[in-house]
Amino acid sequence: MTRTWFITGTSSGFGRHLTEQLLARGDRVAATARRLESLDDLAARHGGQLWRSRLDVTDTSALRESVDRAFADLGRIDVVVSNAGYGLFGAAEELTDEQIDRQIATNLTASIQLARATAPHLRRQGGGRYIQVASIGGQVAFPAMSLYHATKWGIEGFWESAAAELAPFNIGVTLVEPGVARTNFGAASSVLGAPLPEYADGPSGQLRRILSGDLPPLPAPGDPAKIAAAIITSADQAEAPFRLTLGSDAYAMATAALRNRLNALEAGQELAHSTDADDFTTPAPADLADLADLAGN
Repeated sequence: MTRTWFITGTSSGFGRHLTEQLLARGDRVAATARRLESLDDLAARHGGQLWRSRLDVTDTSALRESVDRAFADLGRIDVVVSNAGYGLFGAAEELTDEQIDRQIATNLTASIQLARATAPHLRRQGGGRYIQVASIGGQVAFPAMSLYHATKWGIEGFWESAAAELAPFNIGVTLVEPGVARTNFGAASSVLGAPLPEYADGPSGQLRRILSGDLPPLPAPGDPAKIAAAIITSADQAEAPFRLTLGSDAYAMATAALRNRLNALEAGQELAHSTDADDFTTPAPADLADLADLAGN
């Protein structure tokens, strides 16, 4: 069965791979990009299968107009993919106010606004899928990427809540958490803050030297074409998986981070219980299970 997809950030990276593979298998794609000319070759090859819109996702009014026009023109959109984003590198102190605002607007606010713009359409048509391209950077954190991590941890928190809100309307949500992949994320598409000498010899300066080529690059096991194929396969499943951890590095890092977090939590169990009010009665196991279900666990 062919589907219709709406994808942001299709000029390169995962968005480009998704668009290419979907068109090749016969699906329709509503593709947005800041540079529409980057899709000229696909438009020439696939004709009416490809619907295009020039879009800077940080322009909320333009984003809503693009979404409304795509649903009006195409009738039904089965899968919405929030993919647009970029990396901002540098110690928090090295970043400008404008860089911080732009990173949050692109990676976090735009994804939230895309969800808000598409949800009414998906509800009215009886359901659909929403795929958020997040990052393993939403589970772990590294120095010199604090603002990037703020957006990725933020969008994961948003969807932990919003997915439960949309589930009664047959709208499934999947968070995609790739590791380091062979895209231009750490090169042409990234932004660096102005270096401060105080950070030169620390981890922030080390990452800067890696990005500039003065040190060997980080291992990049992720194949973007395979990652795109895994995302497409997830949409073909009857029930949407809530998380897709993609890449051997992503799996290893997430496993270590979650185990360390759980160990630290369990070490504080006695202290946590000691702060309860004296007249508080511990809920029955069944009540605790209901609470965990409400939290999506």
